Amino acid sequence: MKEMHYEVVVVGGGISGSALVYLLSRYTNIKSIALVEKYEGVSTLNSKGTGNSQTIHSGDIETNYTYEKAKKVKKTADMIVKYGLQHGYNEQFMFKHQKFAMGVGEEEVESIKQRYDELKKIYPYLEFYDRDRLKQIEPKVVFDENSNVRKDNVAGIGTLDGAYTTVDFGAMSNSFVDNAKKENSKHVDVYLNSEVKRINQVGNKFYINTINNLSISADFVVVNAGAHSLYLAHKMGYGMDMGTLPMAGSYYLTKKKLLNGKVYMIQNPKLPFAALHGDPDILADGCTRFGPTAIPMPKLERFHGSKSILESLSALNLGMDTISVFWDLLKDSDIRNYLFRNIAFEMPILGKKLFVKDARKIVPSLREDDIYYAKGFGGIRPQVIDKKNKTLMLGEASIDTKKGIIFNMTPSPGATSCLGNGVKDAKKVCEFLNKSFDEAKFESELG
Repeated sequence: MKEMHYEVVVVGGGISGSALVYLLSRYTNIKSIALVEKYEGVSTLNSKGTGNSQTIHSGDIETNYTYEKAKKVKKTADMIVKYGLQHGYNEQFMFKHQKFAMGVGEEEVESIKQRYDELKKIYPYLEFYDRDRLKQIEPKVVFDENSNVRKDNVAGIGTLDGAYTTVDFGAMSNSFVDNAKKENSKHVDVYLNSEVKRINQVGNKFYINTINNLSISADFVVVNAGAHSLYLAHKMGYGMDMGTLPMAGSYYLTKKKLLNGKVYMIQNPKLPFAALHGDPDILADGCTRFGPTAIPMPKLERFHGSKSILESLSALNLGMDTISVFWDLLKDSDIRNYLFRNIAFEMPILGKKLFVKDARKIVPSLREDDIYYAKGFGGIRPQVIDKKNKTLMLGEASIDTKKGIIFNMTPSPGATSCLGNGVKDAKKVCEFLNKSFDEAKFESELG
């Protein structure tokens, strides 16, 4: 088989990989790009619509973001919306919903008020909703099963003005690839069903070794393979001071539309995982989806078999430093109880009984027979363990070898940040290959 050589090869066809291919094709003078994807299409795992909450995480209702992170995330979230509007994808796979973060009980209500005062400088559209206002805009969060006002005080901050809040990131991934191929004078190839076994560097050239024996080489490689990124990095001897803790998330669906928009709860600062929220599911006729749960799972891919388990053990890079991180987490009663409760959510029969009690914090009238376990929904988020400092690296992690290959691990909000992260990588690629990034064009369209 004739070897195909490219200036850049991107490994992994999720939202991050496909966004980078689009950015390289549209905003750089790189001529040849390849995307190598393990499965039969792009975004068949965590980036597809059933694998995540379909939320554009702008930072306005994410209570675990610092002020500085909120500013940063807002900029990358705006890129997603600008891209969708530029290509006319609004109301195709990008939609408007009302949204707010809600506090329950006096302590959380006070926290919501403080959050509002802090963030309204970044988000001028942000509004504060007291209990009486919530009765009008999202009555299910206020009234119990007897149509009485819930005992706990509630308040929220958010927007009703029709902001774009919701995206089918799987459909967006496909659009990135399609639009990348449309760029004049660019050669963009996509190799599906091509699992990467290993990447070898010989001199200044990288050889991509796949399970179906493709013959591909590149001057630069970016690995955006989710939980597999660190697994592939370890095979090349990079990132040995890191390990991957795969966290699985599941959801419960309702049989009807209960919420008019997205309702997010206040994040427990001790918990490095997403707080429970309720969303209108755009792939389930607007029926409400509650979740995610969060449980450690020894798999790099949620719905695949034993091979993924073996790969997970390799990526975990288990040692005393890793065990120390786990021990520190479990010593905290809040984290320990949270994990045990979420594990119980996965149990037949008992799981639904327990989950509905938590979900009643959002919808007090919710009954057990209103919800069902959303089989096949959810995914794996790679939480990276910093073995040197014995901590979990919350958010995104990246290994830039400075030798022509980058490995990215992007848990939530990786989908929202796909264009922002992609720009950073595109500029690194251009610098390494002595190519140029069209900053003016990018700023006029997405900046």
